[in-house]
Amino acid sequence: MDRSLAQSLAWRAVSNWGSQIVSWASFLLVVRLLSPSDFGIAAMAVILWPYLRYLGELGIGQAVVTLRDLTQNQLAQLNSLAVMLGLGCFGLGALLAKPLALFFRTPALAAVVIVTCTGLIPLSFRAVPEGLLAKDMRFRLLASFEATLSIISAIVTLFLAYSGMGYWALVLGNLAGYTVRSILILFSRPCAFAVPDLTELRRPLLFGWHVLVSVIAWSAYERLDNLTAGRVLGQAALGFYGMAWNLANVPLEKLTSLVTTVLPTYLAAAQKEPAALRRYLRTLTEALALATFPATIGLALVANEVVPLVLGRKWQPAVLPLQVLAVYTTFRSIVALLPKVLTALGNPRFVMWNDLRALIILPTAFYIGSRWGIAGIAWGWVAAYPLVALPLYWKTFRTIEMKPGEYIRGLRPALDGVLMMALGVGAVKWSISPRLPMVARLILEIVTGLIVYASTVFVMHRSRVLTFVRQIRNVRRAKA
Repeated sequence: MDRSLAQSLAWRAVSNWGSQIVSWASFLLVVRLLSPSDFGIAAMAVILWPYLRYLGELGIGQAVVTLRDLTQNQLAQLNSLAVMLGLGCFGLGALLAKPLALFFRTPALAAVVIVTCTGLIPLSFRAVPEGLLAKDMRFRLLASFEATLSIISAIVTLFLAYSGMGYWALVLGNLAGYTVRSILILFSRPCAFAVPDLTELRRPLLFGWHVLVSVIAWSAYERLDNLTAGRVLGQAALGFYGMAWNLANVPLEKLTSLVTTVLPTYLAAAQKEPAALRRYLRTLTEALALATFPATIGLALVANEVVPLVLGRKWQPAVLPLQVLAVYTTFRSIVALLPKVLTALGNPRFVMWNDLRALIILPTAFYIGSRWGIAGIAWGWVAAYPLVALPLYWKTFRTIEMKPGEYIRGLRPALDGVLMMALGVGAVKWSISPRLPMVARLILEIVTGLIVYASTVFVMHRSRVLTFVRQIRNVRRAKA
């Protein structure tokens, strides 16, 4: 199990970061071809997307992974139900397109929403097949499909942006990627269809309902900061805030999704082994912190140079919210593991109620923060998110019988490293001449941060570093 998990994570990492290089290169070109308003319209168009997507899936994929005794007939019924829900959600999205355009006072938005929602149809066909591939631990294949999605989306978006399609480039690029990925999954793991019988599906549907409500609530408060920015501060402000959010979450999403996509399958397989569950959580939290903390905190430290140099000076208003959001995403990266643990252990109901509480707490913080502009909305995350995370820690530690001290010891290497890194980069900023070219300043700050972080972790926590190196070597030997 340990070797299999490590190999799955390795394949996922290779595909994620290989495709991300292409995506970043495309994004840096697209951001210079499109205006902040184009990004603002695209952000408005996807506000409905996560709710309709997860309503269409109804937590079916997660139920297939976690409930390991489902029969072939039940799987066929779930497959039919997923397709029916996907078609229904597309129709609902088309009906809501016009009211959403009126809400944002943007008439062109209606057509964009309808086209975006067509992606719900191919996604509905792949819900059960993808769950079966994950249950069978075929993460190497799934990783290749994810890489294909990223590459196709990047290429199509860049081509359309260069052709002068504006915000349509962002919409159609993502749609192309989702469609191709769904087709590949269907060919790899076809699943039969059967007429749904709700009496036979009561258990997986109840599990899926808890997952669905949780995910919709999570998606809502993840998007309501954008809604607040667009509604209260306007389209241009939303473009700046959305750019800051995307940049702050780039290190988080790729590294965290690397683990959270693979982890539920292994947690479900080890449901009755608390010691193994504690070890998985401790080790993966430590690994995520070592990777994400320097990326997010480092981005906050060099944001003043990165934004004007990479995106252009027209994006300067995104600097301050980017710095604040980078602080939030630092700890969001490790908290993201906790709902996965609880859901895999049969506690989706607790996660659901916690996300519903967050749906009240966080939007309130966003609205209050909007009085201070987009930076105030970003500070809403930092101020209110601890109220969401603490109940998850309490329930997780109690469920797997884990001591808080054991968890905190796993964070020490990353915490010590980023503290010294911040001091080192701060010293460089204070000492170098302002007449030095911006590119040179940025390179000097990045190199200093990397050296200080790596040196601190290796010197102060050498035993932990050597342990990870040994684990990687063992995985390579096992694979050979």
